[in-house]
Amino acid sequence: MKLTNKTAVITGGCKGIGYATAKTFLEEGAKVVIIDLKKEEIIKSIESLKQFGEHIEGFAADVTSKSSIMAAMDFTLNTFGSIDILINNAGIVADAQLLKMEEEQWDRVINVNLKGVFITTQAAALQMKKQKSGVILNASSVVGLYGNFGQSNYVAAKSGINGMTKTWARELGRYNIRVNAVAPGFVLTDMVKQMPEKVTSMMKEKSLLNEIGKPEDIANAYAFLASDEAAFITGTVLSVDGGLTL
Repeated sequence: MKLTNKTAVITGGCKGIGYATAKTFLEEGAKVVIIDLKKEEIIKSIESLKQFGEHIEGFAADVTSKSSIMAAMDFTLNTFGSIDILINNAGIVADAQLLKMEEEQWDRVINVNLKGVFITTQAAALQMKKQKSGVILNASSVVGLYGNFGQSNYVAAKSGINGMTKTWARELGRYNIRVNAVAPGFVLTDMVKQMPEKVTSMMKEKSLLNEIGKPEDIANAYAFLASDEAAFITGTVLSVDGGLTL
Protein backbone atom coordinates (compact mmCIF):
# COMPACT_ATOMS: atom_id res chain seq x y z
CA MET A 1 0.00 0.00 0.00
CA LYS A 2 1.28 3.46 -0.99
CA LEU A 3 0.66 5.30 2.28
CA THR A 4 1.29 2.74 5.02
CA ASN A 5 2.08 4.37 8.39
CA LYS A 6 1.58 7.89 6.99
CA THR A 7 -0.72 10.29 8.84
CA ALA A 8 -2.93 12.48 6.66
CA VAL A 9 -5.02 15.48 7.68
CA ILE A 10 -7.87 16.23 5.26
CA THR A 11 -9.92 19.42 5.58
CA GLY A 12 -13.51 19.29 4.38
CA GLY A 13 -13.30 15.51 4.73
CA CYS A 14 -16.96 14.70 5.33
CA LYS A 15 -18.27 14.95 1.77
CA GLY A 16 -17.41 14.82 -1.90
CA ILE A 17 -13.74 14.85 -2.86
CA GLY A 18 -12.65 15.08 0.79
CA TYR A 19 -14.58 11.96 1.75
CA ALA A 20 -13.35 10.08 -1.34
CA THR A 21 -9.79 11.09 -0.47
CA ALA A 22 -10.16 9.86 3.12
CA LYS A 23 -11.51 6.54 1.80
CA THR A 24 -8.67 6.14 -0.71
CA PHE A 25 -6.00 7.05 1.84
CA LEU A 26 -7.37 4.54 4.35
CA GLU A 27 -7.35 1.86 1.66
CA GLU A 28 -3.72 2.77 0.95
CA GLY A 29 -2.77 2.22 4.59
CA ALA A 30 -2.78 5.79 5.92
CA LYS A 31 -3.96 7.04 9.29
CA VAL A 32 -6.49 9.79 8.62
CA VAL A 33 -7.89 12.77 10.52
CA ILE A 34 -10.77 14.55 8.82
CA ILE A 35 -11.43 18.17 9.73
CA ASP A 36 -14.85 19.71 9.16
CA LEU A 37 -17.14 22.25 10.75
CA LYS A 38 -19.92 20.11 12.22
CA LYS A 39 -19.18 17.44 14.82
CA GLU A 40 -22.30 15.44 13.99
CA GLU A 41 -21.31 15.17 10.32
CA ILE A 42 -17.78 14.11 11.32
CA ILE A 43 -19.17 11.33 13.54
CA LYS A 44 -21.40 10.10 10.72
CA SER A 45 -18.55 10.16 8.19
CA ILE A 46 -16.16 8.34 10.52
CA GLU A 47 -18.70 5.55 11.06
CA SER A 48 -18.97 5.16 7.28
CA LEU A 49 -15.21 5.34 6.69
CA LYS A 50 -14.32 2.70 9.30
CA GLN A 51 -15.07 -0.05 6.77
CA PHE A 52 -12.06 1.11 4.72
CA GLY A 53 -9.52 1.36 7.54
CA GLU A 54 -9.39 1.37 11.33
CA HIS A 55 -7.16 4.43 11.80
CA ILE A 56 -9.72 7.19 11.21
CA GLU A 57 -10.44 10.13 13.51
CA GLY A 58 -12.09 13.51 13.16
CA PHE A 59 -11.89 17.00 14.63
CA ALA A 60 -14.38 19.85 14.39
CA ALA A 61 -12.53 23.00 13.36
CA ASP A 62 -12.90 26.17 11.28
CA VAL A 63 -10.10 26.59 8.74
CA THR A 64 -10.37 30.37 9.07
CA SER A 65 -9.50 30.24 12.79
CA LYS A 66 -5.82 29.79 13.66
CA SER A 67 -6.53 28.64 17.22
CA SER A 68 -9.06 26.11 15.96
CA ILE A 69 -6.64 24.69 13.40
CA MET A 70 -3.74 24.59 15.86
CA ALA A 71 -5.97 22.55 18.17
CA ALA A 72 -6.71 20.16 15.30
CA MET A 73 -3.00 19.70 14.61
CA ASP A 74 -2.30 19.08 18.31
CA PHE A 75 -5.08 16.48 18.31
CA THR A 76 -3.52 14.76 15.28
CA LEU A 77 -0.07 14.67 16.88
CA ASN A 78 -1.42 13.36 20.17
CA THR A 79 -3.45 10.69 18.36
CA PHE A 80 -1.07 9.45 15.66
CA GLY A 81 2.30 11.02 16.48
CA SER A 82 3.01 12.82 13.19
CA ILE A 83 1.56 14.95 10.40
CA ASP A 84 2.92 13.52 7.17
CA ILE A 85 0.33 14.72 4.65
CA LEU A 86 -2.01 17.71 4.54
CA ILE A 87 -4.85 17.87 2.02
CA ASN A 88 -6.28 21.42 1.86
CA ASN A 89 -9.65 20.36 0.45
CA ALA A 90 -12.15 22.56 2.30
CA GLY A 91 -13.84 25.13 0.07
CA ILE A 92 -17.09 26.97 -0.67
CA VAL A 93 -18.67 28.91 -3.53
CA ALA A 94 -20.80 32.07 -3.54
CA ASP A 95 -21.16 32.93 -7.22
CA ALA A 96 -22.20 36.22 -8.78
CA GLN A 97 -21.11 38.39 -11.68
CA LEU A 98 -18.71 41.22 -10.87
CA LEU A 99 -21.36 43.95 -10.95
CA LYS A 100 -23.71 41.97 -8.69
CA MET A 101 -21.29 40.39 -6.22
CA GLU A 102 -21.69 41.54 -2.62
CA GLU A 103 -18.62 42.29 -0.54
CA GLU A 104 -19.74 39.61 1.92
CA GLN A 105 -19.68 37.00 -0.87
CA TRP A 106 -16.14 38.01 -1.78
CA ASP A 107 -14.91 37.96 1.82
CA ARG A 108 -16.51 34.62 2.68
CA VAL A 109 -15.00 32.73 -0.26
CA ILE A 110 -11.56 34.33 0.08
CA ASN A 111 -11.50 33.64 3.83
CA VAL A 112 -12.33 29.93 3.50
CA ASN A 113 -10.67 29.07 0.18
CA LEU A 114 -7.50 31.16 0.45
CA LYS A 115 -6.90 32.35 4.01
CA GLY A 116 -7.99 28.95 5.32
CA VAL A 117 -5.37 27.22 3.18
CA PHE A 118 -2.70 29.63 4.46
CA ILE A 119 -3.63 29.08 8.13
CA THR A 120 -3.85 25.29 7.85
CA THR A 121 -0.65 24.94 5.84
CA GLN A 122 1.31 27.14 8.23
CA ALA A 123 0.17 25.04 11.19
CA ALA A 124 1.02 21.73 9.51
CA ALA A 125 4.31 22.96 8.07
CA LEU A 126 5.60 23.90 11.51
CA GLN A 127 5.40 20.22 12.50
CA MET A 128 6.66 18.97 9.14
CA LYS A 129 9.73 21.17 9.50
CA LYS A 130 10.50 19.51 12.85
CA GLN A 131 10.07 16.09 11.22
CA LYS A 132 12.14 17.16 8.20
CA SER A 133 9.53 15.61 5.92
CA GLY A 134 5.99 16.16 4.70
CA VAL A 135 3.62 16.56 1.77
CA ILE A 136 1.18 19.45 1.32
CA LEU A 137 -1.50 19.12 -1.36
CA ASN A 138 -3.83 22.00 -2.22
CA ALA A 139 -7.20 21.89 -3.92
CA SER A 140 -7.01 24.21 -6.90
CA SER A 141 -9.35 24.19 -9.91
CA VAL A 142 -9.14 24.58 -13.66
CA VAL A 143 -10.94 27.90 -13.19
CA GLY A 144 -7.89 29.12 -11.29
CA LEU A 145 -5.92 28.60 -14.49
CA TYR A 146 -8.44 29.84 -17.06
CA GLY A 147 -11.07 31.92 -15.22
CA ASN A 148 -14.82 31.37 -15.14
CA PHE A 149 -17.89 33.51 -15.66
CA GLY A 150 -19.54 34.64 -12.42
CA GLN A 151 -16.78 33.38 -10.11
CA SER A 152 -14.46 36.32 -9.45
CA ASN A 153 -14.05 35.35 -5.78
CA TYR A 154 -13.56 31.61 -6.37
CA VAL A 155 -11.17 32.17 -9.30
CA ALA A 156 -9.15 34.67 -7.28
CA ALA A 157 -8.83 32.16 -4.44
CA LYS A 158 -7.83 29.26 -6.69
CA SER A 159 -5.36 31.42 -8.64
CA GLY A 160 -3.90 32.45 -5.29
CA ILE A 161 -3.57 28.81 -4.27
CA ASN A 162 -1.60 28.09 -7.45
CA GLY A 163 0.80 30.90 -6.59
CA MET A 164 1.11 29.87 -2.95
CA THR A 165 1.77 26.28 -3.98
CA LYS A 166 4.79 27.31 -6.04
CA THR A 167 6.02 29.75 -3.39
CA TRP A 168 5.76 27.17 -0.59
CA ALA A 169 7.51 24.56 -2.73
CA ARG A 170 10.44 27.00 -2.98
CA GLU A 171 10.41 27.84 0.72
CA LEU A 172 9.87 24.37 2.20
CA GLY A 173 11.90 22.17 -0.12
CA ARG A 174 14.98 22.60 2.09
CA TYR A 175 13.05 20.78 4.86
CA ASN A 176 12.15 17.85 2.59
CA ILE A 177 8.55 19.09 2.32
CA ARG A 178 6.88 18.76 -1.07
CA VAL A 179 4.01 21.09 -2.06
CA ASN A 180 1.70 20.47 -5.02
CA ALA A 181 -1.83 21.28 -6.11
CA VAL A 182 -4.53 19.38 -7.99
CA ALA A 183 -6.79 21.33 -10.34
CA PRO A 184 -9.96 19.34 -10.97
CA GLY A 185 -12.33 19.99 -13.82
CA PHE A 186 -16.01 19.39 -13.23
CA VAL A 187 -16.51 16.57 -10.73
CA LEU A 188 -19.78 14.99 -9.61
CA THR A 189 -19.83 16.41 -6.09
CA ASP A 190 -23.01 17.60 -4.36
CA MET A 191 -22.10 21.11 -5.53
CA VAL A 192 -22.08 20.08 -9.21
CA LYS A 193 -25.15 17.86 -8.83
CA GLN A 194 -27.12 20.98 -7.87
CA MET A 195 -26.37 22.60 -11.23
CA PRO A 196 -29.04 22.49 -13.98
CA GLU A 197 -28.86 19.36 -16.13
CA LYS A 198 -28.19 21.42 -19.25
CA VAL A 199 -25.05 22.83 -17.59
CA THR A 200 -23.69 19.42 -16.55
CA SER A 201 -24.49 18.01 -20.00
CA MET A 202 -22.55 20.86 -21.60
CA MET A 203 -19.56 20.20 -19.33
CA LYS A 204 -19.66 16.51 -20.21
CA GLU A 205 -19.61 17.34 -23.91
CA LYS A 206 -16.62 19.66 -23.46
CA SER A 207 -14.54 16.88 -21.91
CA LEU A 208 -12.35 15.09 -24.43
CA LEU A 209 -13.33 11.87 -22.65
CA ASN A 210 -17.04 12.81 -22.77
CA GLU A 211 -17.29 12.35 -19.02
CA ILE A 212 -17.64 14.34 -15.82
CA GLY A 213 -15.05 13.32 -13.24
CA LYS A 214 -15.75 11.31 -10.12
CA PRO A 215 -14.47 12.28 -6.66
CA GLU A 216 -12.36 9.11 -6.76
CA ASP A 217 -10.46 10.47 -9.79
CA ILE A 218 -9.22 13.39 -7.71
CA ALA A 219 -8.58 11.20 -4.67
CA ASN A 220 -6.36 8.94 -6.77
CA ALA A 221 -4.33 11.95 -7.91
CA TYR A 222 -3.87 13.03 -4.30
CA ALA A 223 -2.81 9.50 -3.31
CA PHE A 224 -0.16 9.44 -6.03
CA LEU A 225 1.22 12.89 -5.16
CA ALA A 226 1.27 12.01 -1.46
CA SER A 227 3.19 8.79 -2.04
CA ASP A 228 6.90 8.13 -2.43
CA GLU A 229 6.19 7.42 -6.10
CA ALA A 230 5.97 11.22 -6.50
CA ALA A 231 9.10 11.90 -4.45
CA PHE A 232 10.62 14.18 -7.13
CA ILE A 233 7.46 16.21 -7.83
CA THR A 234 7.01 19.58 -6.15
CA GLY A 235 5.65 23.00 -7.15
CA THR A 236 3.28 21.42 -9.68
CA VAL A 237 -0.38 22.22 -10.38
CA LEU A 238 -1.77 18.98 -11.83
CA SER A 239 -4.91 19.33 -13.96
CA VAL A 240 -7.28 16.37 -13.56
CA ASP A 241 -10.04 17.43 -15.91
CA GLY A 242 -10.59 14.87 -18.68
CA GLY A 243 -9.13 17.28 -21.19
CA LEU A 244 -11.79 19.89 -20.44
CA THR A 245 -9.46 22.83 -21.01
CA LEU A 246 -7.69 21.69 -24.18
